[in-house]
Amino acid sequence: MHKKSLPWLGGAAPLVNRRRISPFVLSGLMVTGLLGTPSLAAMENNINLELGWDSLYITEGRDNLSGDGITWGVLALQTGQLNSYAAVGRGDHQDYTELNVGAQYLLAPHPDLEAIVGVQRLEFYGDERASDNELFAELAFLHWAHLVPSLSYVYSTEAKGFFVELKLTGNWQPSERWLISPYIAQGLDYGYATESFDGRNHVQVGVEAQYFFNDQLVIRCHLGHSIAGRDIRLEMAEEASDQTFGGIHLNWAF
Repeated sequence: MHKKSLPWLGGAAPLVNRRRISPFVLSGLMVTGLLGTPSLAAMENNINLELGWDSLYITEGRDNLSGDGITWGVLALQTGQLNSYAAVGRGDHQDYTELNVGAQYLLAPHPDLEAIVGVQRLEFYGDERASDNELFAELAFLHWAHLVPSLSYVYSTEAKGFFVELKLTGNWQPSERWLISPYIAQGLDYGYATESFDGRNHVQVGVEAQYFFNDQLVIRCHLGHSIAGRDIRLEMAEEASDQTFGGIHLNWAF
């Protein structure tokens, strides 16, 4: 059974290194309660406000803030199949602020397929100043309600490279209000995070739990473990390490 669409606005290297908004903040901007993936049938106009905290800022298997957590504030406007958003992240103890502004559009090329395509502008503030533009897309296969394979892609105009993630997400609904989603993902880097190696970047496993207070208010907790692949180990040598992290996010739809 599908719940009403509840958008989910949602995971140190030098600031000039490649990074982007945490997948837990961005990847679920428009989701259904059961599948955790987009549903065109449930689209309607909404304004969404989200506040969240992650224990580490993990993207592409890397700890971007050297052990510091990050707090997110996100405002999104959903108009049918189009979602525009602005997200601000602030390091808990470091002089680091990130601003992301973008838009994404949902497509249904086949009854069992749903896709997201989008673009975003990234601005980084702190000890150094940097910016980037990114194009991204995600394709999910929805034939099985409780097991969703997906493929995501992001291209950086600054790095002139792309990153691919293959993901398998399970969905278990123990009650009307709870949704538990374990996942495993394989990340592949092609000039996005590093230039020296193309291929296996990291493997990540984790679980996400969502609790639906009502049609407007959702709380989501996540716990993940990232295992460094060859790309990370070649880049960081003896400093390369696996990462364990978690977070909590609260979303209101108006």
